[in-house]
Amino acid sequence: MTSSPLRLAVIIGSVREGRFGPVVANWFADQARLHGAFEIDLVDLAEYDLPHALPAVSPRMEPNPVRPGNGMELARRLTAADAFVVVTPDINRSFPASLKTAIDWHYTQWDRKTIGFVGYGGNTGGLLAIEDLRAVFNELNAHTVRDNVAFPRYYLHFAPDGSLSDPAEHEDSANRMLDQLHWWATALAAARGATLAA
Repeated sequence: MTSSPLRLAVIIGSVREGRFGPVVANWFADQARLHGAFEIDLVDLAEYDLPHALPAVSPRMEPNPVRPGNGMELARRLTAADAFVVVTPDINRSFPASLKTAIDWHYTQWDRKTIGFVGYGGNTGGLLAIEDLRAVFNELNAHTVRDNVAFPRYYLHFAPDGSLSDPAEHEDSANRMLDQLHWWATALAAARGATLAA
């Protein structure tokens, strides 16, 4: 077991103008606070300006490069997290380029940590983006939990104040995913600690 509360970073993946991501992320962050197993850090990628061009040296050789602008702050926040929830729309049947850039600019931050997903979109509810993200995070030695939260036709679910018109189903999905995240985050944090102590 860990000696301090587990830290969950909820990442808003879309940075486009007029995005709906913050509404979904704020709803989920509220659910995570009610769940009570994590300290929550709401990370908005729109606050960071990582370039799409990656460092010349492979992250396998230099996993923590100097990041321009306020990118080092983002790296610190991701490093501090024991688990992540990525909030993502479907963009042309996959996830936003801003999210891929943030993932690729980091390497050790995802290693041996657990990740869940909240998707939103049209008919698919972000599931196409989530499936692509599972493959990407698997390459980075992260564990993605089975359950997710999806909002097909998200604009029909949320009221103007950010609340859900029929919350029970999505609250249940969120709690199931948070339970899985907590189990895996606890196990992986203990394993990381044992490795450091060895």
